[in-house]
Amino acid sequence: MQDMEQIYKQYFETVNKYLFCLTHNNDISEELTQETFYKAVKKIDTYKGECKISVWLCQIAKHIWYDYCKKNKKVIQVEEELLKTREEDTTEQKVISNDEKMLLYKKMQALDEKTREVIYLRITGELSFKEIGIILNKTENWARVTFYRGKNQLKEVD
Repeated sequence: MQDMEQIYKQYFETVNKYLFCLTHNNDISEELTQETFYKAVKKIDTYKGECKISVWLCQIAKHIWYDYCKKNKKVIQVEEELLKTREEDTTEQKVISNDEKMLLYKKMQALDEKTREVIYLRITGELSFKEIGIILNKTENWARVTFYRGKNQLKEVD
């Protein structure tokens, strides 16, 4: 088994991106990522190697996110975070790119929570359907179908 420092270096970005997809807040995602690795260190003896370490870490992160939401007794308002424009983006290309992203994320708000999560994991987390199924406690086929249906719903939203 790799040592935790190596695991941290290798998977920090993956876990942080996953949490950012859920929180849409860089500060919260970094805080929850740190908590994920802290919990992983404490529970490393429970890792049986049945899935990739990245999937195991994302499962821990998902539960930490749920705990965070329960603790704060609120649902994070994704639209507010996604619609903020970044002042440091000055080039025309960045503006166009951000506008397209904001439009996509805004359209995604019309989707149900599970479909949105599958699309986030697939696009930004770059996870396989099998990994997404494991993280969400569903089958690979469920993740694949949910992603396909979500894409079709996004095409219909205007």
